[in-house]
Amino acid sequence: MRIVIVGPFGMAPRGTMAVRALPMAKALVARGHRVTVLLPPWQNPQDAGRRWEEEGVAVENIALPPRAPGLFHLLTALRLTRRTLALRPGVVHLFKPKAYSGLTHWLLARLPRARRPHLVVDTDDWEGPGGWNEMGGYSPWQQRFFAWQERWGLTHADSVTVASRTLESLVWALGVPRERVWYLPNGVWNPAGAAERSAAAKGAALHTILLYTRFFEFSVARVIALLERAREALPEARLLVVGQGLHGEEQQLLALARDAGLEGAVDYAGWVPPERLPETFARAALAIYPFDDTLINRTKCAVKLLDLLAAGVAVVAEAVGQNREMIRHGETGWLVEPGDARAFADAVQRLLREPELRQRLGAAAAQDVRQRLAWAQLALAVERAYGFGEPHSAP
Repeated sequence: MRIVIVGPFGMAPRGTMAVRALPMAKALVARGHRVTVLLPPWQNPQDAGRRWEEEGVAVENIALPPRAPGLFHLLTALRLTRRTLALRPGVVHLFKPKAYSGLTHWLLARLPRARRPHLVVDTDDWEGPGGWNEMGGYSPWQQRFFAWQERWGLTHADSVTVASRTLESLVWALGVPRERVWYLPNGVWNPAGAAERSAAAKGAALHTILLYTRFFEFSVARVIALLERAREALPEARLLVVGQGLHGEEQQLLALARDAGLEGAVDYAGWVPPERLPETFARAALAIYPFDDTLINRTKCAVKLLDLLAAGVAVVAEAVGQNREMIRHGETGWLVEPGDARAFADAVQRLLREPELRQRLGAAAAQDVRQRLAWAQLALAVERAYGFGEPHSAP
């Protein structure tokens, strides 16, 4: 089958299109489909007009129109729509119901049903109230428009794929029939290599705690308090921070560490490219995954948590939303109730003291991810969302 995947932005190194859409497309190609990923690279205009192929997936960045006031957005969506139709797909999978992919959906839906491909909308975040609308720095009119796009897009798709159980419930609550909603968590592509590299790099510092994050999921003050508690029992405990915040939150964390006299106990690695993550993860004994109990967190299927589990890192995480689906407490990781600072610190201290437990949890996590969340397996659910394969079964 010819499949076109439409994105709302370009192929950023760690964005939705790179970590969700592209590996899914590779898995579909491996199952015999022809897949093109169409992107409007407005965030990285240097890619405009570029085309390449990755493991059989054709990636196309459309040429961007002139930035004429009031016309750029519509012209961009029209170019995406024209190119989509030129490829004559049987299925169009629109990633995120907002912005350019949302506009493309709206234009394609204007076609007579006999001429229209099967339209599937993917949602991996809640964009409306309580979600990205309140974090993205959008103007009031953008917030209203994106919230409308989300409601319209999810309720006017032939099928909807959702990255989390909470998103599944929210889409049902919009009135979308259950048989049109497909649970599709984030997965891993070729995870065995990453797990082997992590296992081979066993020179991890015995008392280093890893924080791999984008920072918006929690208050950074909580992390410093956790490090202080860990050092009360294990004075040699250290924190390795990997990632960058949306609004410079990493600088706030470093400032709080200085104020607490912990500057020497915090190593900040910044953003690390994907190919260097295994060796970076190997510098730590375990990872923490703080996750405030908010709507935006409950709707997420955290790719960074998945990266840690796939690499065989023992993780202590707060039991919020999809984290409960990704970690089996005491078997593939350690879950604590959200906001329970004492339980979080106790779990970290225990894992720092018990290397056999860390090793068992990490090994089980990597095996579990390879079995349950490999894109080669998840592609079967994608095919069913596209209208072939086994019918929808009750959750």
